[in-house]
Amino acid sequence: MVKPAWSARLNAVNVTIVSVVLAFDTALLAAQSQPSAPQPPTFKSSVEYVEVDAVVTDANGHVAGLTKEDFEVFEDGVAQTVTTFSAVDVPIEVEPGGRSATPAESDVASNERPFDGRVYVMVLDDLHVDALRSQNVKQAARQFIDRYLGANDQMAVIYTGRDGAAQEFTSNRFLLKNSVEQFTGRQLPSPTMVGDNIEKALADIPAGGGLGGGGGGLGGASPGAASSADLYEAELARNAESMLSTLRQVGQWIGAVRGRRKAVLLFSEGLNYDLANLLNNGFVNGRARTFTAMRDTLAEMTRSNIAIYGLDPRALSATSDDAITVSGFARGSASLSSLRAEERRSQDNLRQLSEDSGGFAAVNRNDTAAVFDRIVRENSSYYVLAYYPSAPKSDGKQHRIELRVSRPGVAVQARRGYIAEAAPESARPASKADSDDRTEKELEDALKSPLPVSGLTMRLFAAPLKNSKKNASVVVAIELNGRDLTFGGNNKVELSFAATDTQSKVRSARTDTLPLNVDRETRARIERSALRMINRIELPPGRYRLHVAARDPLKHAVGSVFADIDVPDFYKQPLSMSGLMITSLAGSNMVTALVDDQLRTILPSPVVALRTFAQHDELDLFAEVYDDTGKAKHKIEIQTTVLTPDGLQVAQSSQTHDSSELAGSTKALRYKEFIPLSRLVPGDYVLKVEAKSGLSSGTTTSKQVPFRVVQLPR
Repeated sequence: MVKPAWSARLNAVNVTIVSVVLAFDTALLAAQSQPSAPQPPTFKSSVEYVEVDAVVTDANGHVAGLTKEDFEVFEDGVAQTVTTFSAVDVPIEVEPGGRSATPAESDVASNERPFDGRVYVMVLDDLHVDALRSQNVKQAARQFIDRYLGANDQMAVIYTGRDGAAQEFTSNRFLLKNSVEQFTGRQLPSPTMVGDNIEKALADIPAGGGLGGGGGGLGGASPGAASSADLYEAELARNAESMLSTLRQVGQWIGAVRGRRKAVLLFSEGLNYDLANLLNNGFVNGRARTFTAMRDTLAEMTRSNIAIYGLDPRALSATSDDAITVSGFARGSASLSSLRAEERRSQDNLRQLSEDSGGFAAVNRNDTAAVFDRIVRENSSYYVLAYYPSAPKSDGKQHRIELRVSRPGVAVQARRGYIAEAAPESARPASKADSDDRTEKELEDALKSPLPVSGLTMRLFAAPLKNSKKNASVVVAIELNGRDLTFGGNNKVELSFAATDTQSKVRSARTDTLPLNVDRETRARIERSALRMINRIELPPGRYRLHVAARDPLKHAVGSVFADIDVPDFYKQPLSMSGLMITSLAGSNMVTALVDDQLRTILPSPVVALRTFAQHDELDLFAEVYDDTGKAKHKIEIQTTVLTPDGLQVAQSSQTHDSSELAGSTKALRYKEFIPLSRLVPGDYVLKVEAKSGLSSGTTTSKQVPFRVVQLPR
C-alpha cells in the first residue's frame, strides 16, 4: 500500500504547458545571463608559435596595467615582435556560505559557462617520497584542495608510480581528495642510506612489479645476470625515468590548452642526480637514458608552457626524519654529510625543473600557507604574450627566452627558454586532403580535450541502473543548447561520446548524427530550449569518465563536456538505488531526437539534464530501489525530502511498499514521485531520496541531487 504523498496539486500549477515552458525559458535565460570574468585569449596554434606567460611583481605584489608596449621579448639575444598580448586576471570564487550542511554534488555536467578558472595538475610522485612522509603529502594536498581551489578552477591528480588512482580534471573536491587519500610514498632508500645493505634494499623491490608501468620489476632478477649494485642502480634510474615520463605525458596532455597559465604542483623529494647543464648535450655519470629522459621532460614542459611548482615533503615536516632513518638503517656506514649532499642534489633538481619552467620550488620551508598563496596569486594575475620567432627553427635545440619590462623596480617571472621539436624526416607540403582531415579531427580533438570546450553549449546526465550480473545499464542524457545550432539546408549535428575506465581504456563509444532540417515549429522549440538525446550504454561496475563532444559543421563550432560516474556493483549491496531521473513540464516541451524506450512507459516525458526550474514548474521523479536484504516478507519505506543547503527541511513525502512488489531478477522496486515547486521560494535546494528496509537490520540507501528554483518574470 502507498501512503498519501505530497499534498494535492495546487491550482496555481494548472497553467497550460506552453505558458509554463515559455516563462521558464525566459527565467532560465535571465538566470544564466550573469556577467563573467574576462576570458584569457585564444591563440592560434602553430609549430613555430611561441607563447610565454609572465608574472610581474614589485614590492607591493602584482603589477597591473601593463601593455604590450611595456614588454620586450628576446630569443637567443634577438628581439622578437609580440603578435598577441593579453592581461589575465582570474577571479577567485569562494563558495558562498561555507560548507553545506547537506553536501550534494551535482549529477549534471555542463559547459554552459566558459571555463575562466585556473588549471592545476597535482602530480604525486609516490616513487620519490619516503613512506614516512606520506601523511605530510596528503595533509598538504588536502589543504590546497580545501582552501585554495576556487569553484571556477579545474584540477587533475596524477601518480608517477601507480595506475587506477588518478583523477582527471574536475572541480569536485570530494573526487580530488579521494584520489589523494590513496597516496603512499614508495621511495627506495638512497645510496647513502643503503650503504653495504644493497641486498636488503633489493629485497624490498616487488618481484615482477612494474614500477611506472614499464615491464617487470628488478627485484626478481637473477643475481648472476648483474651485480646487486647494478640492479639497485638500475631500479633507481627506472623510477626516475617513470617520474620524468609522467611529467612529459602531462605536458603533452595539457599542452594544447592555450592562452592561459598551466600549473603542475609536483609533490616530490626530487631525483638524486646532478642536473647541472641539463639543457646541453651530454650525459651525467654515464646514465644516458635517465639524462635523456630529464632533457626530454624539460623540453616538453617548456614547449607546452607549463609552470612546475616543486613541493618538497621534507619541508612540510618539522622533524628530521632522515637523520633518524640513517642511524637506524645504515648501522654507521652512512655519512650524515653524504646524506645532506644527496638532499641538496635532489632539491637542486626541483629548483631547476621549477624555475626553468617559470614556477618555483618550495624546499627547506614548512609555511605551506604562504607557498600556496603565492601559487594561487601567480596563476590568477599574469600576462600572456605570443610571437613567431624571427628565425624559425625545427632543430631540436635549446632556445633561450629573455623577457624585459620597461617599468623600473619590477621583477619578471617566466620560463627561460624552450627546446624546439626536430623536423620530421619525411616532411611534405600540406595538401587539401590534410585540411579536410584536420576538419574531421575537430570532433575527435574536442572529445580528447582535457578541459571542456564551449563552442557548443551542452549538458550531460548519467544514471546507472541494475541490469545483468556482468554489466549495469547506464542512461545517458545529452542536451544541446538550441541557440547555438545552425538550422537549414542539410546541416546535421555530429555527436560522439565515450566512456573510459581508470586505465584510460575506452569501454563504450558511440557517434550519432542529428539532422537539423526541421520544420519552423520544431526549430522554434529547439531554439527556446535544447535538442535532447537519450542513450543507454552497458558498463561493468567501476569508475568511469564520460566524454561527450558535438560539432556543427556549418558554423565550424565544436563543444565538449565530461563527467565522472561510479557504477556500483548492485549485486553486492543488500539495498541499493539507481540514479535519480527527473523530468518536468519544461522538459516535456524539449525536442528529443533519440528516446529511451524503457523509460517511455514510466515517465510522462524523457529525463532532463536541467537542474534549474521555474517556480511554477513541477517535477516527476523516478528511481529504482533494489532490495536483497532477505527473503522474509517485509516493508520498504521510501522518503523524499526537499532541503535547503543548510539542512532545513521544507517539504517531505513518504511511501511504503511491500517486498512482494520487487520484480524480476534484479529485485527492483520502481519508485515514482510528483514534486510541485510552487510552494518553494526561489533559491537553491537539495532533493534527497532515502529507502529503508523493514527487516531488523534496518539497512538504508539514499541519493541526493541539488537543484535551483527561479522566479517567473512578471
